Amino acid sequence: MPVDALLDLLLPARCDGCGGTRGRLCPGCRAALAAAPARPARPDPPPPGLPPVYAAAVYEGPVRGLLLAHKERGALGLAGPLGAALAGAVLAALGEEPLAGASARRDRAGPAPLLLVPVPSAPRAVRARGHDPVHRLARAAARELRRSGVPARALGALRPVRAVADQAGLGAADRRRNLAGALAVRRAPAAALRSGRAVLVDDLVTTGATLAEAARALEAAGVRVPVAATVAATPLRAPRRCRGRAGPGVRPVRSG
Repeated sequence: MPVDALLDLLLPARCDGCGGTRGRLCPGCRAALAAAPARPARPDPPPPGLPPVYAAAVYEGPVRGLLLAHKERGALGLAGPLGAALAGAVLAALGEEPLAGASARRDRAGPAPLLLVPVPSAPRAVRARGHDPVHRLARAAARELRRSGVPARALGALRPVRAVADQAGLGAADRRRNLAGALAVRRAPAAALRSGRAVLVDDLVTTGATLAEAARALEAAGVRVPVAATVAATPLRAPRRCRGRAGPGVRPVRSG
């Protein structure tokens, strides 16, 4: 039994976003997540090879709590609403809108399937958590896209090929060096990738080093990656002398 389901049986459910007592995802946090407008989330400076990235929300407050609960505490029931937010970021990254009607679906979707390629977790992290959180979110996002009329599926095309150090505490340049050459494309999905539209997906973008390495691995296998999408992006921390000048919304990020 998942950890969150077991705890719900033993203790009053608290919202993983705000800590309230109206369920694991209270109506307010659910509405805030669903209403989050996906926007560009470009690290500053961006790592070489990073495709344009869209994020559904800023990584703070309830969104941070929900992502951590899903990723680290086994709150698997959050995959649906988080995946829906990710689907919105995918559509924004592609410049598309949710579709309505069979004829619109045929006209807008086109023949090429949309392939959501999740950034893979390290095997040791998957064993410790009991699941791969980004792959789970990619599957949930693909289901949401299909409900909107977009033919989409998650494709676990990437695999780690070497161990990397813990990213916590590393700056942008150190993260790029740490991740260089860490990912490769699995042999079996390569043909499917070349026949579809690949979109990189992750739960969070910080410095962009992980997404840039994933894009490099795909392009080395002959797969062009036009865009990437995430549930959240870390907020820009403006230098002290520039405080008050940062614009609203999801701005370029600088850690992760």
